[in-house]
Amino acid sequence: MAVEDQSTLTKTFPVKPNLKPTSKKSTTTSPESKYWKSFKPQHQKPQTLISSITSLAFSPISPHDFAATHSATVTIFSSQTLEIKSSISAFSDTATSASYRSDGRLIAAGSHSGKVQVFDVKTRVPLRQLTGHTRPVHVVKYPRLDKLHLFSGGDDAVVKYWDVAESSKIRDMLGHKDYVRCGDGSPASDDMFVTGSYDHTIRVWDVRVSSPSSVIEINHGKPVEDVIYLPSGGLIATAGGNSVKIWDVIGGGKLLYSMESHNKTVTSICLGKIGRESGEGGQQNRILSVSLDGYMKVFDYAKFKITHSMRFPSALLSIAFSPDSLTRVIGTSSGVLYAGKRKMSENIVSEVGEFAGSGAMEDSKKMLRPSYFRYFHRSQNEKPSEGDYVIPRLKKVKMAEHDKLLKKFRHKEALVCALKGKNPENVVAVMEELVARKKLLMCVQNLETEEELGRLLGFLQKYSTVPRYAGLLMGLAKKVVEMRAEDIRASDELRGHIRNLKRSVEEEIRIQQGLHEIQGIISPLLRIAGRR
Repeated sequence: MAVEDQSTLTKTFPVKPNLKPTSKKSTTTSPESKYWKSFKPQHQKPQTLISSITSLAFSPISPHDFAATHSATVTIFSSQTLEIKSSISAFSDTATSASYRSDGRLIAAGSHSGKVQVFDVKTRVPLRQLTGHTRPVHVVKYPRLDKLHLFSGGDDAVVKYWDVAESSKIRDMLGHKDYVRCGDGSPASDDMFVTGSYDHTIRVWDVRVSSPSSVIEINHGKPVEDVIYLPSGGLIATAGGNSVKIWDVIGGGKLLYSMESHNKTVTSICLGKIGRESGEGGQQNRILSVSLDGYMKVFDYAKFKITHSMRFPSALLSIAFSPDSLTRVIGTSSGVLYAGKRKMSENIVSEVGEFAGSGAMEDSKKMLRPSYFRYFHRSQNEKPSEGDYVIPRLKKVKMAEHDKLLKKFRHKEALVCALKGKNPENVVAVMEELVARKKLLMCVQNLETEEELGRLLGFLQKYSTVPRYAGLLMGLAKKVVEMRAEDIRASDELRGHIRNLKRSVEEEIRIQQGLHEIQGIISPLLRIAGRR
């Protein structure tokens, strides 16, 4: 019977595999990815500013120059050369949230001083100063077409609507309970705008309503870092936490989709365009998002999917896309500005090939890229030639057991492990490290067994009188006796360690007193000898 069972278990059945081997040439780049990769920097090294780039804004008027706020400065760049054209430094504190007027002649910006200032772009002269916020201002926006008004929001949780010509506040919008950090004007009406706050809410405001409260309130679920209107005016996109969400404003704030492809906080979003202004497909809109994880994501909100992703070496804080779809700029926390520009010839090829369907894009020359596995294994098997300088591989340093435990923050185990060894230098080194971490007394308190406490007292009795260790061990011995007095009284072995420690200390005191006496005898003799 056992033989029959064994034969049944070992019987095999032919099974056809469901998986097919993938071809090495199966990884092809989509035309849309080629479109976004076509934004090339004009210079080998990116622009580096003084500090974190908190906001970016393009002028609505051709040639669509863009402004970047960093430190106490608003720097204006040329969209043609990507070089600095001018700088506005009339701020007493960190500048934030630059916003162009619809005609591109004026630019407004807030600051951590709580003031909103309006400047002439050409002369850089401050024309208006709007005061009213009691905390730093993080949102300043002009409406899409209105040239006479703007709105602002700040850390005082108040949204203010301003008459720029009169330098006066028209209304305070109340409702947010935490920092107001973002906002955008409606493309459908200059009287409506939206703001986002760290209280997790997005509020839609209408200045035509007499009530100071918002007309719609939406809960994003995380502190809101950025919010934008989509071109129709009926949808908004919000960024907070690691997600970007699409909301239907006309439907009363209904959630349509949540995109959670970032690993860290999404700091900024903007609208990008792809395609031709005329043709069958026309222009299609995309949401560009950047995050502290260093990734830029392109989101097609019509199909609810990610169409492109790009990695940068720094945490990203801001992003903007030019109205003519030729320039894309990204600001980082380290002050580096990644500005990319497309050539017109590449635009025509990509637009015709992908969106009009009249041709195919030329395949780029195959080359090893950092996204390929073979890129990291190239030239590893090559032998050095005669003139090459060979760098020897460093030998791996073998760590002691107590060092490994310290690296894992297992402090008590590290101290016990060092006490088990016979090297007093290692024990004192571990104790000094625990003192630096403010964990030594906690480790002494957590010594559970009599054996562990006995090893510590034995070490103190043996080495407390050694001059090179006495400075640390004498103070530690006093603390150990005070903290573990009850345990010491309850054990004969521990009391024996204390008696031995007491004898060692008394003997050391006697020796020191004898040395002081000898010093008192020798010092006068040395002085007399020195006079002669």
